Amino acid sequence: MDLKRLRLRLTLGYLGISALILTLVLVASVVGFSWELIEQQDTLLIQEARTQSRNVLRDEDRPTLAEDSSAYGWVALDPEAMVTARDPASERLGLPDPGLARESFEKETPVSRTLQGEDGSVRVVSLPVYGDEEQLVGALQYAHSLRSTQERVNRLILVLLPLGLGGLGLGAIGGLLLAGRAVRPARDSFERQRVFIADASHELKTPLTLIRADAEVLRRSLERNGDQLLADDILSEVDRMNAILSDLLLVARLDAGKLDLKREVFDLSQTILKVAERFRSRAEAGGVALETPGEDRLLALGDDARTEQVLAVLVDNALTYTPPGGTVSVLARRTGAEAEATVRDAGAGIAEDHLPHVFERFYRADSARTPGSGGGVGGGTGLGLAIARDLARAQGGDLCAGNAPGGGASFRLSLPAC
Repeated sequence: MDLKRLRLRLTLGYLGISALILTLVLVASVVGFSWELIEQQDTLLIQEARTQSRNVLRDEDRPTLAEDSSAYGWVALDPEAMVTARDPASERLGLPDPGLARESFEKETPVSRTLQGEDGSVRVVSLPVYGDEEQLVGALQYAHSLRSTQERVNRLILVLLPLGLGGLGLGAIGGLLLAGRAVRPARDSFERQRVFIADASHELKTPLTLIRADAEVLRRSLERNGDQLLADDILSEVDRMNAILSDLLLVARLDAGKLDLKREVFDLSQTILKVAERFRSRAEAGGVALETPGEDRLLALGDDARTEQVLAVLVDNALTYTPPGGTVSVLARRTGAEAEATVRDAGAGIAEDHLPHVFERFYRADSARTPGSGGGVGGGTGLGLAIARDLARAQGGDLCAGNAPGGGASFRLSLPAC
């Protein structure tokens, strides 16, 4: 379990929710404020139109606007929506709007709409005007530039923006605190589990050592061949249990970040050759060809011994799943800033549904592959590949799995190159 990644995801989740809520609040505030300003402007325009309507239609005193004339304009229309009088600024503000006038005639009430004028958005109100006998005599349209409204909205946004950023900061801090509290039970449980595994593995190694010593003494004193075989079985199982305990201890050290790793320059090609020599006799016994790179140097940065341990796991798996007559190849090359070692087998490959899980601890995909020579990782604990990837990442590299184009599985170890 990667608790750091879990805490990061929870923090991002809390921050995302906070950002969404804050965004909705800010948008609602800005939209509400904008509509309130527009409604206020509509009310003022309607009042102004009603005040001046009779004067305009009777061709008496023209409307006089106290505010900036560049922001206001008016037109008078007859029942056919034809202009009978107008303000000089009206055309620049997008007046007249015959469609809006006809709509006000049909509804017999003032109607408003936002139009696009030469200088930007404009709010227009169309007021139907009736004569003495309640007969429709025309309409009066007033327009007001929304520039000042937009400026007021922009000022509001400038005020809300720092508040929003501050709210996001508080959301991030709160997310970290909440994520820390949410992860704490899992972290405590994980720590107790790690300590238990480390302590139990360490304590079990002592009696296993004694059992092995006694079994060796007992075997030397046995005379019958059958009894010696039984003693050999005991020694073999003790060695297997000891290897499992060593893996568990290594896992506990990796989880605790207490594994000592060297950071030195070493020749990855020579490390590959050393591992190949360890498995050469096994490959020959199983009728499998083991191909290795030449003597060219490939300098990498990391821990030579731990890299050898990773490669040993990969070659052991490759030999396990390669049938007699097949070939296991170990390739070495440099790609950019990385030194790579790729181990390929000639087995059936890894099933696609198992491929994402091969590096999970205690995951055993026996049904995904068919062992070619028996034994090996197929009957193990499912820790080998998980430990191998952890060791690779602890050195600043990585370990990836896939299927080779020509068939068989392919594992690629990458380390920082020098």
